[in-house]
Amino acid sequence: MANILNIKTSISGENSVSNKLSQTLINQLLEKNPESKVVVRDLSADPIPHLEIKHFASFAVPHEEKSEEQKEASKYSDEALKEIQKADIIIIGVPFYNFTFPSTLKSWIDSISVAGKTFSYADGTPKGLLENKKLYLNFAIGGVYENGLVENMEYYLRTLFGFIGITDVEVFQTQGTMIPQLKEENLMKAVEKIEAVLA
Repeated sequence: MANILNIKTSISGENSVSNKLSQTLINQLLEKNPESKVVVRDLSADPIPHLEIKHFASFAVPHEEKSEEQKEASKYSDEALKEIQKADIIIIGVPFYNFTFPSTLKSWIDSISVAGKTFSYADGTPKGLLENKKLYLNFAIGGVYENGLVENMEYYLRTLFGFIGITDVEVFQTQGTMIPQLKEENLMKAVEKIEAVLA
């Protein structure tokens, strides 16, 4: 049994290719471990606010000492932290908007990057605290790029999650989702790769 956290970021709903890749993964995982629990956080439907000073300042205050205003400011982070701390497997659908991932995903990452909770400088060097977790990133890219844009985005996300201790990362991707003659063929290849890796 595993706790699976499914992070959706696409604004395309049922038509989302990144969501389809993530669901393929989840189906494979549940087939192997049917008792696993899946928690869904849809950041397009219920986004976490972008980081503000009152939000950031609340991180440093112990919960029992927070004012009502500070509790309100930190409630999004508190909930997101509980979800990722409980998760054994994190699955994130990552569409490509204006040459990067959605800002809602960055807001979520900001909300879980909390000193003393997911990383620490206690011994003078950064140490990630979220250990023994598996992360799957599912990229869905409208065009076809060979100029390093996709690789740079992957590197950036690997670095962010590595900082908080998540270093076991598997990446799947499909390009050309906005190109009719490529969309279905490339999507099928990505699905087949997921099924082969998780077989």
